[in-house]
Amino acid sequence: WTVAHSHSGRNAWRHHLLAYRTASRPTLYQRVVGDLITARRILDAVVAGTIDIGPLDAYWHALIRRHAPDLTKNIRVLAATAVAPIPALVASPTLPAATHARLAAAFAAAATRPWFAPLAEPLQLAGFARIAKADFDPTLAWDQAARMVNYPFPA
Repeated sequence: WTVAHSHSGRNAWRHHLLAYRTASRPTLYQRVVGDLITARRILDAVVAGTIDIGPLDAYWHALIRRHAPDLTKNIRVLAATAVAPIPALVASPTLPAATHARLAAAFAAAATRPWFAPLAEPLQLAGFARIAKADFDPTLAWDQAARMVNYPFPA
């Protein structure tokens, strides 16, 4: 896994693995390597044989596959976790409400602007979606479910 606070690098994977755990098999792997920090280090560790499997955020995988295909040529996707929101663009709670509203509207409309496509294309962005804090509730529930069964890390 990447870092303890990562959804895609730990929480989503751990949630996915919960379905495979049993009382007689509380851990699924003989050895677990954590704190690999980045998607690149996950890829490097898989290719080097240091780990057999590791989590890789789909967006990072798409970007690396596009811009550095040599890093993913020896990687195959074995499974996908449930879909969850990509990390949000956030602002300070002290930001005035009117400024927040203008920024949210500007991001939501960005894909309609002529300057957007050339910037978005290499980043493989289609646009920005408005979200609410509640959109992240499932990720918090996944974390809570794993903690309730004493499963702090994918293992």
